[in-house]
Amino acid sequence: MIIAVIILLVIIIGFLMLYNMSVYKKIDVYKNVNQKITSLNVLQDFMNEIGEEKSADEKVKRLNEILIEKYDIKYSTIVVYTGTEYKIKATNVDQKHWDALKSLHKEEIFKDSIQTATPKYITVEKEGERLPYQKLEFGRAKSAMFFPLYIDNIYIGYWIIESGIPHDFDNVDTTILEVVKNNIISALRTIEKQGVVENIVRTDEFTGLKSEEYLYSEGKRKIDLYTTSAICMFKITNIVDINENIGRHTGNKMITQISNLIKNSISDEYIFVRYMGPKFVIAFSGVEVNGVTDFMNDIKQKIESMRIPADERDLYEDDEEDLVAIPQINVVITKYYKGTQIEGVTKKLEEYLDSATNENTINYI
Repeated sequence: MIIAVIILLVIIIGFLMLYNMSVYKKIDVYKNVNQKITSLNVLQDFMNEIGEEKSADEKVKRLNEILIEKYDIKYSTIVVYTGTEYKIKATNVDQKHWDALKSLHKEEIFKDSIQTATPKYITVEKEGERLPYQKLEFGRAKSAMFFPLYIDNIYIGYWIIESGIPHDFDNVDTTILEVVKNNIISALRTIEKQGVVENIVRTDEFTGLKSEEYLYSEGKRKIDLYTTSAICMFKITNIVDINENIGRHTGNKMITQISNLIKNSISDEYIFVRYMGPKFVIAFSGVEVNGVTDFMNDIKQKIESMRIPADERDLYEDDEEDLVAIPQINVVITKYYKGTQIEGVTKKLEEYLDSATNENTINYI
């Protein structure tokens, strides 16, 4: 009788063990499915964020926040190598630790990871220990995963996640994190192009105006606060004649006075840039095309009523002392829709002005 009871108990225990194993496997499956769903959601959030009208730096910071929120990461830091120095593009770690975080490439423990483009996982074994790269800090991070970042086999920096718990990443699905890392790389690749445009914005020497790149970065963000806007490009059509027949100093003087006239005539919420050479762009944010007609007619009349005395540096002894330059402009206006490519719009306006060599009017396309 006792033997039969023992056998029965062994069978029950064996059944329970098998059942528990089955439950654990199902839990693992659900975890993997959940992680994959999270990764898809993160990718969608990344794409949405990249499409936002923000600066490149703001986008990288927001991407890091998304990683922290979606994956419940304690600390996440993205460091980019610019070619001359390492810069922290995004982190939620206190600033006093930044010097250490942007110097991880110097740590022996990560050098092989960078050279081989493979992740590196490190952790402490017990309280009181610290991670190899921690020089002055205790208690903040007890485990970390380091991911070198490469674009087209070119090393661009690294992403490191940290936890305050030892062995916290032991059971993390590294394939999921690889997907996340690749998403970070894709986002950085896209944002890098935006950053290039933002960093090459110049201020024109003669007019004090921003260059056309401003229109495609910060300017576009301001314009896109409205559903539609009017984009106007005008060209000083006789600038070449002025430069050749009077002199370049007078031509530059003309450009400066025209730009000052317009700057003093438009609202601060409108964007006014020197597009290229004798071409300028005014973006009337939130204004319909027909709403700028009277204004541009008035501006055109004022510009063409100017009598700009020749610069003394362009005069010779036999020149008339009252020699003046009289500007002429050609104007074209079109409608811009929020979210579309403004560089495509300006290109279309530029092509029209370059082809309309004999016009001196206001046109709409």
